[in-house]
Order: sequence, then C-alpha cells, then structure tokens
Amino acid sequence: MSSRRVREAKKHRTMPTIHLDTPIRRDGQTIAVIELRKPAAGELRGLSMLALLQMDVDAIATLLPRISTPTVSKPEALQMDPADLLAVGVEVAGFLQQKAETTAYPPQ
Repeated sequence: MSSRRVREAKKHRTMPTIHLDTPIRRDGQTIAVIELRKPAAGELRGLSMLALLQMDVDAIATLLPRISTPTVSKPEALQMDPADLLAVGVEVAGFLQQKAETTAYPPQ
C-alpha cells in the first residue's frame, strides 16, 4: 500500500472517545474528553497483556500516556474516577482482540 493510501486510511480511522464523568484538571485546563488509539506492539513493552485484559489499574495507567490524546500522564490516570478508568480499560481490552473476534459476537 502506498504511503498516501496509508495516510488516508489513518485519517478515516475512528478513535474511541471517552467522555469523562470526572474531568481531569491540569494547569487551569479541564480535560473532559480523551481519545484513545490502538497501541502498537512496541507500546506494550513492559506490560502484560493479561494484566491489561484483567483491567489492572497500574497496567492501564502505564499504557494510557502512550495512547491518549490529549496525553494523560500516569499520575493523572491514577487519580481518575474509577468509572472513567474502567471505560478506558474496556476500550483497551477491545484493542487486544482480533477483528474477527469483535465481529463474531455483534451487540444484542
């Protein structure tokens, strides 16, 4: 695939959006929405995929700065509302499934 087509594909790829119940406050700013992108294998370095699938708080907090826009730091992630961190964990777990697995069981 040409680099132009790769760029176009990336542009049209949707990134999951998390609307935070409890916004993150940083330097006078309020972050109420974060976008997540699917991590590349190298961004999982030092993490256990099993820990991510089990929604281990430390594993998710370590990965979040690598895949979030705007970037949420690990200390900020550890201060997040548990419901918001769970929403991130659900998206991360979905990223680790193959496409065939996610389409095999459509929502009811």
